[in-house]
Amino acid sequence: MALTGIQIFKLLPKTNCGKCGVPTCLAFAMNLAAGKAELSACPTVSEEAKAQLAEASAPPIRPITIGTGTTAFKVGGETVMFRHEKRFENPTAIAVLVTDAMPDSDVAARVDRFNQYTYERVGLKLRAQAVAVKSESGVATKFEALVNRVASATGGALILMADKPEVLAAGLKGIAERKPLLYAATKATVDAVGKLAKDNNCPVAVKGANVEEVAELTQALEKAGVKDIVIDSGARTVKQAFTDQIIIRGTALQKKFRPLGYPTITFPAEMTKNPLKEALIASMFVSKYAGIVVMSDIAGEALFPLVVERMNIFTDPQRPLATTPGIYEIGTPSDASPVLITTNFSLTYFIVSGEIEGSKIPSYLLVMDTEGLSVMTAWAAGKFVADLMGQFVKKSGIEGKVKHRKLIIPGYSASESGGLEEELPGWEIMVGPREGSHIPAYLKSWKT
Repeated sequence: MALTGIQIFKLLPKTNCGKCGVPTCLAFAMNLAAGKAELSACPTVSEEAKAQLAEASAPPIRPITIGTGTTAFKVGGETVMFRHEKRFENPTAIAVLVTDAMPDSDVAARVDRFNQYTYERVGLKLRAQAVAVKSESGVATKFEALVNRVASATGGALILMADKPEVLAAGLKGIAERKPLLYAATKATVDAVGKLAKDNNCPVAVKGANVEEVAELTQALEKAGVKDIVIDSGARTVKQAFTDQIIIRGTALQKKFRPLGYPTITFPAEMTKNPLKEALIASMFVSKYAGIVVMSDIAGEALFPLVVERMNIFTDPQRPLATTPGIYEIGTPSDASPVLITTNFSLTYFIVSGEIEGSKIPSYLLVMDTEGLSVMTAWAAGKFVADLMGQFVKKSGIEGKVKHRKLIIPGYSASESGGLEEELPGWEIMVGPREGSHIPAYLKSWKT
């Protein structure tokens, strides 16, 4: 049973050092009890206390790892209902479905799209995470052959789907070391599938007729020693599946009901045959509150908006995406190339660098640490002002790369030009455009 804030407080060092991010140990204990903090944030807690606090510090929704190596992904670990309360922890995984009833050419095409569709946005690689391999024939040898073919064609994580435990075992036989998600333990198969998962140290999904049956299945697996569980409520209508997602998340977080404290898997692929409607349903589950969504196929026009939506939702609202400060060479700049400066807010950097690249004018871009704030916000916060900009330029090493002494600053920080000239004697401070889209035209008029 979870400990109260006062019980947790009694086990903490009571130093009120503030290193955990809050001023007192009592405040930290209350946050820990509410699932709004992690025990690892306290640097001085004893090992004995850690053991006693394990239950209180564990996320209400258990984090589950599916797959191994660089392509493994985590789901679960969530502590809040709404992103603004703290943050969402592990992004919804997207999986593409293949079955042993499909022609080999269709299977190959879907796996190829899974492998190839990767997008880069604000410095992040966005893509789908898993291939769900399903037995529709019920024939063990046929399923095993398909699993092995898919496993050899992709390094992505795998989800093995079969109604019969013996078919699931056949598919798992050659790839157990990749730790696929086994789908699914039902009321009729929970003992056999649970044993298969435990013996091979693989995560397992449960599928119930409703939320109540799901809770019974997770408790049965827990008693059998299986801890890594994913939940499918069994709903295949949009309304019921959506309702179930909210019930499962709310019951786990607000009621601390452990049998539902696991990530979920949803199947937009089984809710419609319209690809665009399927993408719309998937987008709903990305925000409310699926750990995994299984798609019938991966098309660029559906996948790209989904992964961007996911990135936006699972970005920490208290910690902006930031680019590493430094000198970025765009094109092949020479000692006569333009020098521009901007902040390290990722979106700002990628807009500015993209426009410079589009201008075909090789340039140096100085990216200054403003704690991930945009130009206007950083300027208003006193983090992108003349004295700090001057210090950064001096320390950056740009003076050794160019013969001229001309620096282009963003138009929104034009008021800093005079102060910057005082900070950088001998430099000419040039006020560039306010909008990134105007950078190419501005650079084409560049003269040293």
